[in-house]
Amino acid sequence: MAGNWKMFKTPAETIAFFEKFRPLVANSEHCEIVICPPFTNLAAAVDAAKGTHIRVGAQNIAWAKEGAFTGEISGPMIAAVGATYTIVGHSERRQYFGETDETVLKRTQAALEFGLTPIVCVGERLEERESGNTEAVLIGQCQKGIAGLTEQQFAKIVIAYEPVWAIGTGKTATPEIAADAHRTIRAQVRAKFGKEAGDAVRILYGGSVKPDNVKSLMAQPEIDGSLVGGASLDAVSFAGIVNF
Repeated sequence: MAGNWKMFKTPAETIAFFEKFRPLVANSEHCEIVICPPFTNLAAAVDAAKGTHIRVGAQNIAWAKEGAFTGEISGPMIAAVGATYTIVGHSERRQYFGETDETVLKRTQAALEFGLTPIVCVGERLEERESGNTEAVLIGQCQKGIAGLTEQQFAKIVIAYEPVWAIGTGKTATPEIAADAHRTIRAQVRAKFGKEAGDAVRILYGGSVKPDNVKSLMAQPEIDGSLVGGASLDAVSFAGIVNF
């Protein structure tokens, strides 16, 4: 269960969140919990998560170790703060900041090189779904953004399916729609990396996940967890999702 805070919260607000959140998930051993705050809050989050089983991740990662990349944050910088995960290729990065399948692959490889677990995002836009192209879009994103990994690299990643039309809109893919998309992604994985890899990879669903719909989503065998946006900003709400 991963929370993506997007561009919200200060370090002080991060500490306040963890104070409230920690006791609510103290006994939640059934899943991994990851929180991805803005870069400026990573140190505060890592500090606040000490002694718990909550992991901290970044929301993006540069593909280079260092260099003339103004505004970017590298894998070694993220790891040095104590974060262990990073989101890669979120639809908002694709939509607003020119992220492509090719740069998603480069960032994923960088995360792995520097010991971070990448949560690699794929998903279709509303017009792509309405024109019946969901499967083609997902296959293209898998082939260009994930298939470039070696088997050893692939074994260390997490995939997140996020239908762009369901992010922050209040619309949620039905559990059946989500499961269909997950099946398409898993089929691509099996074709490229084999049945075992396809069975083992964790595919999260992201798209307006809330405490009141998480149970029906998680009832689908194809859905291995969730990447939560807005609902992860509130400690009680996110704990409700973790403890579905």
